[in-house]
Amino acid sequence: QVQLVESGGGLVQPGGSLRLSCTASGSIFAIYTAAWYRQAPGKQRELVAQITSGENTNYANSVKGRFTISRNNAKNTVYLQMNSLQPEDTAVYYCNAHLWWGQGTQVTVSS
Repeated sequence: QVQLVESGGGLVQPGGSLRLSCTASGSIFAIYTAAWYRQAPGKQRELVAQITSGENTNYANSVKGRFTISRNNAKNTVYLQMNSLQPEDTAVYYCNAHLWWGQGTQVTVSS
């Protein structure tokens, strides 16, 4: 069983930046597409960004040009660099790969 552990969430002002990290407990993580999802209060969970094992990326339209997903397979870690954050980015962010999910990390964008 692979465990995913997220970190890096917090409170940031509009226009600020955060970097989320997700570290997997097993090296098999490297062969799977990894993704970040988010869920805001009262809304469905939505895909934010994903990265394949070959490092092809895909983004939700709402974050294109502001967020960057990357991975370091040697460290079993996937990252989400979030710039120009806006209040509508406030949500719990979850890491996913295959059937595995992290516990989520809260991102709050507020002045």
